[in-house]
Amino acid sequence: MNYQAAQTRYDDMLYRRCGKSGIKLPALSLGLWHNFGSVDVFENGRKILRYAFDHGITHFDLANNYGPVPGSAEENFGRILASDFKPYRDEMIISTKAGYLMWPGPYGEWGSRKYLLASLDQSLKRMGLDYVDIFYSHRPDPDTPLEETMGALAHAVKQGKALYAGISNYNAEMTQKAETILRNMGVPLLIHQPRYSMLDRWVEDDGLLEVLGRRGVGSIVFSPLAQGLLTNKYLKDIPENSRMAKPHGFLKREALTPEVHKKLIKLNDLAAERNQSLAQMAIAWLLKDKRVTSVLIGASRVDQLQNNLEALNNITFSEEELHKIEEILK
Repeated sequence: MNYQAAQTRYDDMLYRRCGKSGIKLPALSLGLWHNFGSVDVFENGRKILRYAFDHGITHFDLANNYGPVPGSAEENFGRILASDFKPYRDEMIISTKAGYLMWPGPYGEWGSRKYLLASLDQSLKRMGLDYVDIFYSHRPDPDTPLEETMGALAHAVKQGKALYAGISNYNAEMTQKAETILRNMGVPLLIHQPRYSMLDRWVEDDGLLEVLGRRGVGSIVFSPLAQGLLTNKYLKDIPENSRMAKPHGFLKREALTPEVHKKLIKLNDLAAERNQSLAQMAIAWLLKDKRVTSVLIGASRVDQLQNNLEALNNITFSEEELHKIEEILK
């Protein structure tokens, strides 16, 4: 039976304007960093994507290296686009990025014009698209002039292979420079994708949020649950099948210090007072700031996605709650 999107898909989702642009993004966007690659169960990823779109998630975030293997998340997403979502393409924001290693030799990573534009062409081919809505420089390149990297993004937009330009993992100073360069080229910087969570607040310390607000640039924050720390998974111990238990994962055992563990327990207690899970409160806490356009979530199961969506039922905080959170996180 062919997929038909739910008629109620826009009833409950909150959409927020991305900076000073004409684009609105869903408060929650779905990232395909994990769980959608060639090593994963294809039908499970398909169910997650269908559920997301049926519940108002219109933004799907990819990158050239997402998988594993690198490129396979885009390939699988392209298959699902062709089979399920083709009639709904104009209702979607689809983004991809380039910056990390994709092929051997000196032109297979970082921020050169050659690499970025070649990577975009490969991404479009893998997904079966004529254009993406947002094309990002995935990380700053210390050895390539910023003018060259931003020039490649502007060229992609002027070619029509991307509708908007974005950057990810740039600090406040480089973001200001990048925004100025793009603006002078006639291509506004739509969005920045930084890492941000209750346990990782570098965007506040660095002044990045202030820069984005002042320049009219939107933001979509990744790792909102600190790789899973801000869930109920690690409140008692480290489960055998958890991300932290894997020897080569991004979340290391040393991240769960006694001090962090105490914070998690106190935050979980406060979340319970709000009738939320810890994960739901962590997502809601990010959305309290209007400079955060969208929170980028991942999911390995439909019920995880469902749980995260329920965070939108309560994204307001009293002054007392915010004070308690600051006291816990100090």
